Amino acid sequence: MLDNKGKGRVKMFYVGVDLGTSACKLLLVDSEGQVQKSISREYPISFPQTGWSEQNPEDWWLACANGLQELVQGIDSTEIAGLGVGGQMHGLVVLDAQDRVIRPAILWNDGRTEQQVEYLNQTVGTDFLSQHTANIAFAGFTAPKLLWMREQEPENFAQIQKIMLPKDYLVYRLTGVHATDYSDASGMLLLDVKNKCWSKPLLEICGVSEGQMPTLYQSYDKVGTLLPHIAQQLGLSQTVVVCASAGDNAAAAVGTGTVGAGGCNISLGTSGTVFISSDHFAVDEKNALHSFAHADGGYHLMGCMLSAASCNKWWEEEIVGTTNYQTEQAKILQEHLGKNEVYFLPYLMGERSPINDVNARGMFVGMSMSTTRTDMTQAVLEGVAFAIRDSVEVARSQGIEISRSKICGGGSKSALWKQILANVLSIPLDTVVTEQGPGYGAAMLAMVAHGRFQTVQQAADVLVRVKETTFPEPELVQRYEQAYRRFQKIYPTCKQLFVQLKTQ
Repeated sequence: MLDNKGKGRVKMFYVGVDLGTSACKLLLVDSEGQVQKSISREYPISFPQTGWSEQNPEDWWLACANGLQELVQGIDSTEIAGLGVGGQMHGLVVLDAQDRVIRPAILWNDGRTEQQVEYLNQTVGTDFLSQHTANIAFAGFTAPKLLWMREQEPENFAQIQKIMLPKDYLVYRLTGVHATDYSDASGMLLLDVKNKCWSKPLLEICGVSEGQMPTLYQSYDKVGTLLPHIAQQLGLSQTVVVCASAGDNAAAAVGTGTVGAGGCNISLGTSGTVFISSDHFAVDEKNALHSFAHADGGYHLMGCMLSAASCNKWWEEEIVGTTNYQTEQAKILQEHLGKNEVYFLPYLMGERSPINDVNARGMFVGMSMSTTRTDMTQAVLEGVAFAIRDSVEVARSQGIEISRSKICGGGSKSALWKQILANVLSIPLDTVVTEQGPGYGAAMLAMVAHGRFQTVQQAADVLVRVKETTFPEPELVQRYEQAYRRFQKIYPTCKQLFVQLKTQ
């Protein structure tokens, strides 16, 4: 974009919103990809029953709107060109005929739908689901939640006029458009991922119509501009372009340059993901990995564990009683890496990939009178790394080569955790210059929607650079290979015990 004299680029800014589980993080990014400012606004999460997880969409909106007002202070409103959102996936948001939220959103890490998942996978059948959606049912997906709502809250279910995902609610509040993108919609179990359209058989099974679903877009498509009253409220121009945006993992992958064929990104956020990008559609034969559309217009396979960095947060803050993670990790000696006798199963919210078990729970194994707090801290970091390798192993068993990966998320700020993970996986891990994950990717998508770049690939080529690489160390790789093989035996041994503990 040139100025009126054609001598230079007009100064423009783009907003990237990361609608997370615990907070809404907003970035102000200039047209050259430099982050100029960031704001974070937290909101509560509710656990009405064991294994349930809900939030009020109004809390998301207030956090986003208030954050935007502060983010753009001191900036000429005409210089804000576009906005994108990377949002937590799978959450069920339902609106009535007046576009009012009917009930709290049921989140991605909610495990109440065990019976509905069993019905979908066993009665409807995994082959049928895979044929029509490229995936099987997992407790966090949206379709089982609709079935649960139809069975348990029929009065609320009868009021549904629009079904959307968390970040779509923000896009709706900003533009008035009921929209979603292919990457986020892929995780609903309602999308025909291969053909990128709503799956009529799955809509019928869930008792909803295509008219109740949002309009489908590519992540980088413009869906609208700011509503006049919203622009006035936020102090922005009505011309701000809002793109369809993306699910948080696809947005994070864009933000790390994991686009096109053969890229890999590992996210150590509240959840943990292994994201493998591709330019063609493929399905994991074992259905342990999700087959989703990507925000760049292609596709990807993804393994998702429900509790990753959140395991460390739980351990440090709730159990140890500290927020100084760095001090606790500094006590872990290099010579003790790969030699820990304590193991940790990171299934604090059940688990998705690759075991798909809502009954699985976290546990420490191997403690003795000589076990220290530091051993247990190390076990938490290693347990998450081992669980991420479980998904990597599934990909490798399908003939997918993962020789290196980008890494992002809050957990990636720990050099020790990256070292452990690089050695557990035996691959180099690249950290990019801008470690802002979904928010940065969302800003890049907004740039494409506004015309700053023609494609997502072009944006990634220009804006994303590797800052540092964590390499595996042969001796540690060997130690962790043996430790991982032991870790692999724990869950199968305890699987039935988890079921028995739940039914008592």
